[in-house]
Amino acid sequence: MRAILGVTGIVIAGSAVAIVGAAGVLAGVMAKTIVTPPAARSDDTRVVAVDLPSGTITLQRHRDSVLAGDYSFFFSAGTGHARVGEITARSAVTVTRRILTVDYGDLAAARRGRFSGWLYTSPADLGFAWAEVIIRTPVGPAPAWLVPADAAIRSTGWVIQVHGRAVRREEALRAVPVFHAAGYTSLLVSYRNDGDAPASTDRRYGLGDTEWPDVDAAIDYAAAHGATSIVLMGWSMGGAVVLQTLTRGGRADLIVGVVLESPVIDWRDVVDAQATDRKLPRLIARGAVVVLGARWARRLTGQDAPIDFARLDFVERARDVHRPVLLLHSEDDGFVPPTGSRRLADRRPDMVTFVAFTEARHTKLWNYDPDRWNEEIAAWLAQLPTPQAASRSRS
Repeated sequence: MRAILGVTGIVIAGSAVAIVGAAGVLAGVMAKTIVTPPAARSDDTRVVAVDLPSGTITLQRHRDSVLAGDYSFFFSAGTGHARVGEITARSAVTVTRRILTVDYGDLAAARRGRFSGWLYTSPADLGFAWAEVIIRTPVGPAPAWLVPADAAIRSTGWVIQVHGRAVRREEALRAVPVFHAAGYTSLLVSYRNDGDAPASTDRRYGLGDTEWPDVDAAIDYAAAHGATSIVLMGWSMGGAVVLQTLTRGGRADLIVGVVLESPVIDWRDVVDAQATDRKLPRLIARGAVVVLGARWARRLTGQDAPIDFARLDFVERARDVHRPVLLLHSEDDGFVPPTGSRRLADRRPDMVTFVAFTEARHTKLWNYDPDRWNEEIAAWLAQLPTPQAASRSRS
């Protein structure tokens, strides 16, 4: 019996080691995936039918295709782009939407595509004067779009727009009109590893811990070109980048406010949520965070340096927020849970104005309810000091 029990104990112990080992492998894979820029976005929506004469498209029904509002629809592996709007019909498995425009590609031949909140693909779509400029960042010259304020206003207020993970500056084009109406010059930046700016030596995301110097360089550019007050706006991971810029950058004196759209406030929340969405145990998510924060894991993830998750946690660092913040988040985000945003707002009601949306999902708040989104930003901007007043207060 003792021999049998001994063998059983060895088997159980061996199984436990195997389970722990498998969890460690999965944590390592998840960690590497989080910090590795994707090679391409996948088409996740089936095109059921296209009726160009009637101007409609019927798509596979899923949580993005059923959202009200106007959206981009990239199709045929990104070779085509259309804009879709009103839902005209729906069934248990399909959604039919109005086709607003087909910008390029053969939509009639499309079989699959993907939804995006971008809507606009270039500043030229907005009807304002604009220019491509170069920001001299620590990793090299990074392109940016500059949309000047109306010349008649003579404003010296700027907004610097910082896009999120795995997307580019097109994400922030939706915000240009409301800032332009308020008299702001918009600077839409690129940063390391986003596909537009130069790559870092490790070609890995730092989740905000390494990207912020590129935004700090954009502040220097704005100051050199006449900005006397700056609003930073960050989308998704761009929110984490913006908060690092605010608290670690060298030109905080120029920053008068921060707008955060669907932001990452605490990365541990996001990693946990992503593990749950993929039906993985939380042990895997926690292991991934440990891996990303460990020097010994460089060979697993390819990072030059570990990520400091405590430094990225602005629930715990709430007292470090020293400028007014407008925080916009959907309760149904689906990617970045709003829990961190709510906790930050609860801890800093003196600084943070929290605006909750429902059903809008991740970074699609403008698409879902543009009137409300624009009104909230415009009202908040109106409470900030004018650029001239901000300049005098620092003198």
